[in-house]
Amino acid sequence: MTRAPVPTPQTPADRPLRLVIALGGNALLRRGQKPDADVQERNVADAVAALAPVLERHEVVLTHGNGPQVGVLALQSASDPRLTTPYPFDVIGAQTQGMIGYWLLQALQNAVPDRQVAAIINQTLVDKDDPKLAHPTKFVGEVYDRETAAQLAAERGWTVRQDGDCWRRVIGSPDPLQVIEADLIHHLLDSGVLTVCAGGGGVPVVRNASGRLDGIEAVIDKDGTAALLAMAIGADGLLILTDVDAVYTGFGTPDAASIRAITAAQLRAIDFPAGSMGPKVDAACRFVEQTGGFAVIGSLADAAAMLSGDAGTCVMAGKAD
Repeated sequence: MTRAPVPTPQTPADRPLRLVIALGGNALLRRGQKPDADVQERNVADAVAALAPVLERHEVVLTHGNGPQVGVLALQSASDPRLTTPYPFDVIGAQTQGMIGYWLLQALQNAVPDRQVAAIINQTLVDKDDPKLAHPTKFVGEVYDRETAAQLAAERGWTVRQDGDCWRRVIGSPDPLQVIEADLIHHLLDSGVLTVCAGGGGVPVVRNASGRLDGIEAVIDKDGTAALLAMAIGADGLLILTDVDAVYTGFGTPDAASIRAITAAQLRAIDFPAGSMGPKVDAACRFVEQTGGFAVIGSLADAAAMLSGDAGTCVMAGKAD
C-alpha cells in the first residue's frame, strides 16, 4: 500500500491509515487499583470507547501490556500447592493474552459492531543469548512496600527493584527479533479484520539447535514488539498510548516542557529514563527510522487528536518545525 503523509500539527491525516496502537498498562489497570476482573473489564471498555473514532476510520492492530496480570498469575501459580513447579513465564504470558484478548475482543465488538474482530495468541522470537536475560529490568506484577518486596524476594527467589515510590518484581526482557505470526496478522488486516495481538510483547520463544521453537522465562517490552510488528505489516503509523499527554524534557521538574513534533534523530539525542519513557521513545524512533512513517506518543484519551496533529508527541523522519 502507498504510505500516507505523516500527520503533523500542520498536516493531519486525511485518509484511512494502517496503524499499530500500543495500549499502555494503565488502560487495563491503573496504579493502586485491585487487579479484579470487573475492574479491568471496566477499564478496557473505557479504553475502547476512547479509541472508537480511530477504530471506525482506520485499519488497526491493537497491542497491549500485561505486566500486572502476569504478576498476579505468577503469584497464584507459585502459591498453588498442587503444582510441583510454578507455571513458566511463557505459559503465563499466553494465559494473559487469552484473558486480556477476550476482554478487548468483547469490548471492541460492542463498540464497533460493524467490524470483524479477532484476538490471537502469538509468539515473539528472541535471542537465547541476549544479555538482557541475565540482567532483569522489566517490572511485572503488583507494587509493594520495600519490606514486603524484600520478604517476597527472599521467599521466592525474586529480583525486586524500586518503581517510583514502591517496589516491584523484575525479570529479564530480551529484545524482540521477529513476530512469528506476523504474516497471519497481515492477512487478517488485508481481510478487514480489526486484530488484537502481541499482548505483553508476545510469548517469548527461542529457536533450539534443531530449529524448533521453545518458550523461555522472560517478558518482552510491548512497545518494542509493537514497533517490530508495525514494520512487518507495512503500517503507516505507530501510536504508543500511555498515562502522560506527551513526551517531556525535564519531566517532573519545574522546567518540564512537552515536545510537540520532533525528528527521530533529535529525539535520540535526549536522555530518557530506561524504566519509563525510554523504551517508548526507542520503539517510536526505530519504527520511524526503518520505515519513514510516523509515530505518536501520548495519552489514551487523546488518541483521535494525536492523529489529527492536535495532541501527543509526533516523531518524524523529516524536519520538525
